[in-house]
Amino acid sequence: MHRDPDAPAPRIRAATAADLAAIVTLHTRARAAYARARVPDAPFDTPAEHARGHTLWDRVLDREDTPVLCAERDGTVIGAAAYRRRADPDTVTLHQLHVDPAHWGTGVGRALHTACLHAWRTAGCSRAALDVLWHNRRARTFYTRLGWQPDPARRPAPDATHLALMLTL
Repeated sequence: MHRDPDAPAPRIRAATAADLAAIVTLHTRARAAYARARVPDAPFDTPAEHARGHTLWDRVLDREDTPVLCAERDGTVIGAAAYRRRADPDTVTLHQLHVDPAHWGTGVGRALHTACLHAWRTAGCSRAALDVLWHNRRARTFYTRLGWQPDPARRPAPDATHLALMLTL
């Protein structure tokens, strides 16, 4: 997808339980899109994946220690991000950042990331961490462009499926 300079900036706001179905749908679609790059014929957008996503996001939205932001355009939720502080109070972990594939390249991911940065700095965090799937080149490129770097304190997963990244705030 090509960046659309005329796309209106998304509205970023705190997610609510009413956003659950929309978040699950966009998360499932995003996972299916990037997973198909690795396994083209696998059925990722299935009822079982929707159910798994529903369980995951229902738990996340119910946690007071895990803020969830969503991005919307024209009243439609098109992106979501969730993060949580670690035991080390200076560090926050970005657990989820997903954009509906129909909106890739339109600034939604960057807007969610910027809102997360603002919240983290306001909360006094000095460092952020995340794990990204190694085969998800699109996400790895996105985070690299935003200044994320491999975390020297965290070794790659034994199965080499994930890359640990960090960002100094």
